[in-house]
Amino acid sequence: MDNITAETLWGIMIGLGLSAACGFRVFLPPLVAGIAAKAGYLDLAEGFQWLGSSPALIAFGVAATCEILGYYVPWVDNVLDAIAGPAAVVAGTILSASMVGDISPLSKWSLALIAGGGAAGILHAATACLRGGSTLTTGGVSNPLLSTMEAGGAVTFSLLAVLSALWPAIALVLVFLALGVIALAIRKWTAKFRPMSVPPSPSP
Repeated sequence: MDNITAETLWGIMIGLGLSAACGFRVFLPPLVAGIAAKAGYLDLAEGFQWLGSSPALIAFGVAATCEILGYYVPWVDNVLDAIAGPAAVVAGTILSASMVGDISPLSKWSLALIAGGGAAGILHAATACLRGGSTLTTGGVSNPLLSTMEAGGAVTFSLLAVLSALWPAIALVLVFLALGVIALAIRKWTAKFRPMSVPPSPSP
């Protein structure tokens, strides 16, 4: 069994924040993490240095721009939600694994998939449900506002993750914030599938 050191725990916290950000937008968190790594503010685990390479940053930048703009096009945003679901889980898993380097590969990828991929998947599912409800109730009029909030959430979580790499105290704030948002997302998601209570018929 791997010994979880303080550095490993710190990396897990940073990875959780980045993974949660992938639930809002798939390509913004890798872009922010890659820029921070290239600038020397974020240490990537062995084998993940490519995230901070120039080709990767260009690809993330183009993809993030297309993703952000696509979410402002009516009905295209709903199609992107369907495509981005698995992509968010993959991105969250990779970013989470990139922050942990001193445990066995099995433990690293298991933790990355469960914690990182799970956080990204749950948040994405919740936002997709909210967008679907917005599309049905307002005809998509409220969707741009929701898209703006999601992009802001992705940037906020990503920047907090980078800052927590510089100042460890922020990591605790980031984790509690991520867990709170995930818990709220689970509540919203499960509420969508909760059967509606039928009022009793009036007695004759």
